[in-house]
Amino acid sequence: MLRIGCAVWSYKGWVGDFYPAGSRASEFLRLYSRRLTTVEGNTTFYATPDQETVARWAADTPSGFEFCLKLPRELTHQGLLKPSISGALSFLEQMRGLGSRLGPIFAQLPPRYGPECLEDLTAFLSAWSQENAELALEVRHPGWFTEPYASQLTSLLEELGIGRVLLDSRPIYDTPEDVEILSERRKPKLPLPLSVTAPFSLIRFISHPQQKLNQSFLQEWVSVVDAWLRQGKRVYFFVHCPQEARSPGNVRYFQQMLEQHGVAVPPLPWDSVGESPTQLNLF
Repeated sequence: MLRIGCAVWSYKGWVGDFYPAGSRASEFLRLYSRRLTTVEGNTTFYATPDQETVARWAADTPSGFEFCLKLPRELTHQGLLKPSISGALSFLEQMRGLGSRLGPIFAQLPPRYGPECLEDLTAFLSAWSQENAELALEVRHPGWFTEPYASQLTSLLEELGIGRVLLDSRPIYDTPEDVEILSERRKPKLPLPLSVTAPFSLIRFISHPQQKLNQSFLQEWVSVVDAWLRQGKRVYFFVHCPQEARSPGNVRYFQQMLEQHGVAVPPLPWDSVGESPTQLNLF
């Protein structure tokens, strides 16, 4: 019911730490999927992979691993969404080549796409085939977080069974400013509505490079994730970091926090590969 991972798998800076020394780029996905249980797959935001690539992704990953892929920006960032319905459905059909490895797909909307586009958004979301793949939505216009639009959006997502993407950028805004995080402040600072509108929740946690500065925020997520899992919800938790080299370590840190607080989560595959992880002392 819980899958956790990073935003990417093809990061050369992980070689020698997260990946064994000498690992080649062609091995990264196979190695990643034997350590973590899901990936956000930002790559599809910039380019749609062909069928051969999708088939290779499926072959390189074990049963139980899931890709949560982002709709291409050419579909979500070019104005209204209605003209992109056919393109979105074609993208979904292409990604179905992942088979059981296909998790929820998500649409990230630009900051300029506001509540005045509710009718357009409703048409787009209504056209999505939930039977073929689940869909989640990330909105970035501040208007979606104010009434009456916040309630209207929640009702729409609940009615259609569309998940809500929760972007938690607090670690890079509510901690001391330093050069390590300035680049990541391109991500918006928005309210964090802790609600679930579908059988699953997709969380994007923008972590601070200094692990200790994430602890208070992750502690909150331990309680929230525990509650949602007890309600039978599936949770996808993705860790970003301004210094990408630290993302896998922050994933493992959150996993250990969950385990030490007695949350019923599956073991991390990474822990059975190579050295055992250093246990945390949270008290």
